[in-house]
Amino acid sequence: MKKILIIEDEKKISRYLQLELEHEGYSVDIASDGIMALKLFGENFYNIILLDLMLPKLSGEEVCRRIRKKSDVPVIVLTATDKTFSKINLLDLGADDYITKPFIIGELLARIRVALRHNKEFSDKGQVISYEGIRLDLNKKLVIVQEEEISLTKTEFNLLHYLILNREIVLSREKILNNIWGYDYNGGEKIVDVYIKSLRKKVDFREKKLIHTVRGFGYMLKKES
Repeated sequence: MKKILIIEDEKKISRYLQLELEHEGYSVDIASDGIMALKLFGENFYNIILLDLMLPKLSGEEVCRRIRKKSDVPVIVLTATDKTFSKINLLDLGADDYITKPFIIGELLARIRVALRHNKEFSDKGQVISYEGIRLDLNKKLVIVQEEEISLTKTEFNLLHYLILNREIVLSREKILNNIWGYDYNGGEKIVDVYIKSLRKKVDFREKKLIHTVRGFGYMLKKES
């Protein structure tokens, strides 16, 4: 059974999350302040952490930093607003994702599943991930396609990495934009199409198309049936 630590000082929210998560089959612990959170974290193993930033005794930011020094456990931040939040802030905190309040429980559950799957990917294969003839070495930043090394820009590499982690899932242009370019990027969604086109030329094979356009929705990485 997967175990989740909820770090949230609002009792109604933490209780609601606990009931929903336990209904989904997760085991749940709750910490109502930063000090309690670190104590529970030090005494137990957790598969994922849900972290509110506005905490008594010790801020959510500091809790996240201390957790990240000791563990790579996925951390999803719960925040009341995304206006001052950016991808850079999240990376500085060491968080893996964030969701704004109020949120739909179905979206949070989906993000939890994705975070758990990503974490399993890394724990199972270390810093090398692969899919259908594509192999990414995350430490060396190498990309091997059909046993041949290819050259990708940093953005292309990050985009391919994101597509592989979310393989066989339709990703909207907005979601790709937010995850690769950041929530504070103002250049428009067409940049996604430009990089997808460039990436296709490098990783799609004449006999095997992997990056598919899902008309009206976005893109998906999957093998052709």
